[in-house]
Amino acid sequence: MRIYRLLLIIGLLHGPIALAQTAPVPQVKVDATRDPVDKSYRKMLQGVDRFERDHALAPQAVLRFRLLPRQPGVDMAGVQLRIAGDTVSIPLPLAEDNSFAPVRNAQAAREDAVLLANRKATTMSWRAQVITPGLPPGTRRLGDLRLECRAGMDSGLISNDPQIIAWLSSMLYSTDKVCSEPDGNYLFFTDRPLFGVTLVHGERRLALPFTMLYAGGEQTPASLPYCDCQVLLDRTYYAPLWDNNWPDDTLLEFTYMDEVAP
Repeated sequence: MRIYRLLLIIGLLHGPIALAQTAPVPQVKVDATRDPVDKSYRKMLQGVDRFERDHALAPQAVLRFRLLPRQPGVDMAGVQLRIAGDTVSIPLPLAEDNSFAPVRNAQAAREDAVLLANRKATTMSWRAQVITPGLPPGTRRLGDLRLECRAGMDSGLISNDPQIIAWLSSMLYSTDKVCSEPDGNYLFFTDRPLFGVTLVHGERRLALPFTMLYAGGEQTPASLPYCDCQVLLDRTYYAPLWDNNWPDDTLLEFTYMDEVAP
């Protein structure tokens, strides 16, 4: 367990670590999976705490966590998820988009439980999800993304790209720096392949440069397997979380590939 926590700290969140179960699991049946996807329950609660502390960034939003495919051909239908500890097993119902609401359980926290899915490690990515209701279709709110980054970082939901790990080391693993510095590398995902992203606030409009799309255009065949954008590269973007010239109510408008004429 100490090794597991150490790996979480440095961001190796998809490593081949399987936790042995020492108690029966009466509440939910999850098919046995070698090398399963898992996350620290305590880390998830740290993300929930951060969301509650900084809720003013997105006062109308709620926090959820979402599972995303990481490799080609991953079957995201029928994913089952539970909180698994020494004596605790709590099913977490998934919505149609494979998102779930966090729950607090003191016993699971005491037992340093994990969130365990019936999929292999490196096949799925996890992300915090903060969305203000009522936004126009095809948009996100910048304050939501700022809070999403903070909750996601505190939850340990970061890529295991070695370059990002080295960068995080230089940033002293600080959520505030990662989510508030110009060279912050926290990726966001859309549901469809992107063509462009435009910041909109009042009469101001600014198209994000290519360097803020597609994981910065810096991934190579050698590095891509280490990025949780592996199968979703054309859906990734960075947001100017650090730029206070764009207030929290700024909208990001997405133009998708399937909306652009050949």
